[in-house]
Amino acid sequence: MILNLDIIGVWLSVLMTLCILSYLYGDNPFYKIAEHIFVGVSAGYIFALTWWDQIWPNLFGRLFPSYVDAGFDFSPSYIIPLILGIFMLFRLIPSLSWLARFPIAFIVGMAAGLKVYVYINSNILMQIQNSAIDFSKSGGEIFNHILILVGVISSLVYFFFSKEHKGTIGKISKLGIYFLMIKFGASFGFAVMGRISLLIGRFEELLTYSSSEFNYATPVVFIIMIIVLGYWSFRDNKTSGNEDNAANELTR
Repeated sequence: MILNLDIIGVWLSVLMTLCILSYLYGDNPFYKIAEHIFVGVSAGYIFALTWWDQIWPNLFGRLFPSYVDAGFDFSPSYIIPLILGIFMLFRLIPSLSWLARFPIAFIVGMAAGLKVYVYINSNILMQIQNSAIDFSKSGGEIFNHILILVGVISSLVYFFFSKEHKGTIGKISKLGIYFLMIKFGASFGFAVMGRISLLIGRFEELLTYSSSEFNYATPVVFIIMIIVLGYWSFRDNKTSGNEDNAANELTR
């Protein structure tokens, strides 16, 4: 039997995949364990990545350049984000939690200010630019531009509720509904295709790991999970039956 770190990684990969897929059977201990591991590992990974790639070089590298060799000079202005970061941790102390409002307000205000420009530029100005008809193009491209312009105007009319959707306004808004449904359908189909491709990739790996090269990881883990889930379901049903019987005895 071959046993090394690669084989252990394969078995863990198969176990985590089947644990997540076991939710198709219902909420069970395998799924809960995999869910908690995923959330915990993700949180730890993001924290470590943020600390060593952002906070350590960009903050401490500028406050303590002689200790943290990040290629920056000393910058006293970075004391302010250090203080705001410390204030954020005061959220965990009830008596000092009010201090966390200052960094939260700063983050929200800064993000709102930055997003306004990005939103106006990408969602409004670029949309207007792309909706313009360029008659110097070929016939097919002009038709596409006209179609985009009609779709944008009719979709905007659909969300115009200051006037009742009757007559011409009603017909244009109904056309906007068709454009919106096509857009939502295409987006949903694209999302489903992406998820299906990921699922196919996981199934292909499970089939690959079913060979003797990986010590039959997939069938062994699958059989063990079925046995454990069967026992867990039998015990859970038995416990529920006993509780129901006890409740019936109390109501008599």
